[in-house]
Amino acid sequence: MSEQNNACTRRLCLRAGAAALPALSEPLWAQTTRPAAPVRSIVVAQLVDFSQDQQDVSKDFLIGSRAAWQDINARGGIRGKKVEHLTLETDGTPASVRLAIDSIRDNPACIALSGTVGDGLATQMLSASLTQPLDIAQVAPWLQSSGINLGEQTFPIFSGRQEQIAYALKTLSVMGLKELGVVYASPQHQATHQADMQRIASHMQLRLQSFHGGGDLRVLGQRMSSTTPAVLLFVGGTPELAEFTQGLDKQSRQRYLVALADVNLQTLVQMGAARSTPVIATQPVPAVNSNLPVARHFREVLARLFDEPPTALSLAGFIAARYTFEVLVAMEGKLTRSTALAAFQKRADRDVGGFRIAFNVQRRSSQYVTQSMLSADGRVIG
Repeated sequence: MSEQNNACTRRLCLRAGAAALPALSEPLWAQTTRPAAPVRSIVVAQLVDFSQDQQDVSKDFLIGSRAAWQDINARGGIRGKKVEHLTLETDGTPASVRLAIDSIRDNPACIALSGTVGDGLATQMLSASLTQPLDIAQVAPWLQSSGINLGEQTFPIFSGRQEQIAYALKTLSVMGLKELGVVYASPQHQATHQADMQRIASHMQLRLQSFHGGGDLRVLGQRMSSTTPAVLLFVGGTPELAEFTQGLDKQSRQRYLVALADVNLQTLVQMGAARSTPVIATQPVPAVNSNLPVARHFREVLARLFDEPPTALSLAGFIAARYTFEVLVAMEGKLTRSTALAAFQKRADRDVGGFRIAFNVQRRSSQYVTQSMLSADGRVIG
């Protein structure tokens, strides 16, 4: 079986695994036709993109969020009420996002959105909040785009691409880096992210060379020439990155690959990534094996509730839910959609088990970035 087929098989398996997660809500089309039920609990909704391109990211993030909410409910929920974690599954298309928005609008018990994932869906929801306000807090979305208008209803707590790229390239600055290659996994990735990449490169005073795959990414890797920059930033998912490294493996020139938060290094090893090229991956959360209280709590809860290995993405989902909970549980007075939105709009600093949330003048938190590196012997370091 080819590596490309392996990538497709993994995504099909992820899709099946996500469908089999315990206690997941009914599919979106079933939810939107259900008559409104009496309000018996507090509802926090999570929108999830399970399109083929986003399954790798969404599955892990959702598992982390589910683990957090189940643990919260086991400890008494909010004001003695259990929190209903309502999962709205989309396929990333505008039509499915509109259905999700209608479902939220028609559910008065839903007081907040938490942990919208992945980046494309989070961006669509941000745009929707600016054009057709739901008057509901959109908390801790997996929003990777930087430098965009966030409005008064969206509260990102994870660092974006610009902060992640700056952190990763800082470690390579001793090379006198002046030029950066950006490899897009597909023409669609390039169309979506190129403007953001060009803005970031200009801010960092770097010349940019762009490349995109149009099929077999191994071929693109093999076509890298002597004029190709030594440092390549990869914009795409884990299966595509694995395929690209296999093409680079045929090259004699040493290069460094920088991957962003959507890539899972452990999975990259399992998918047969070539090991001759160092791969550095950024994460906007602590290392999963760190001693921070939130990481320790996450590992304990995940091990107790799910048969899944801890990943940076599942830790991000866990932190998203915990931050949402901690703002809601600290509220005074009636707990409604409008009062919850007002509570988040205060943008108060908060410490979630050692993960510091402090909003800046751009109304975004935070600058927190860590990174890991895939060693030549297949170990994840950092």
